[in-house]
Amino acid sequence: MRVSVTRAPQLLSLLSLLSLLWLALALALIACGCNVESPPRGPEDTCAQACATRATGCTRPQCARGCNLVLDRLVEHEGERVIACVADSRSETTCDDRRWAHCAALVGPHADGGPPPPARANGFEDEE
Repeated sequence: MRVSVTRAPQLLSLLSLLSLLWLALALALIACGCNVESPPRGPEDTCAQACATRATGCTRPQCARGCNLVLDRLVEHEGERVIACVADSRSETTCDDRRWAHCAALVGPHADGGPPPPARANGFEDEE
């Protein structure tokens, strides 16, 4: 099959248009196939994302609520240990508030119950 000289530019533009369409289709399929999430903002979002991947018995809303509940531990950089405790497969109640609070109480400087109470002062209140 011979192409006439007058039709050659039309064929080239048609081929370039088809190649652009194929390229656009390929890029669209690649973009749809990726599971892209925005990076987490702040310790609470980071905790919720880590919980959703590590604690298989928890739903995303339960992870978000639990991470909000233990926000003070997240700020103290104890989030990984709290999530590990919540994700523990031996627990019978995985993602309720009690479980999150229990796990938060087991980590960090608060795990031993805190410092001892101050000694009783001998002041004028004791004298009568």
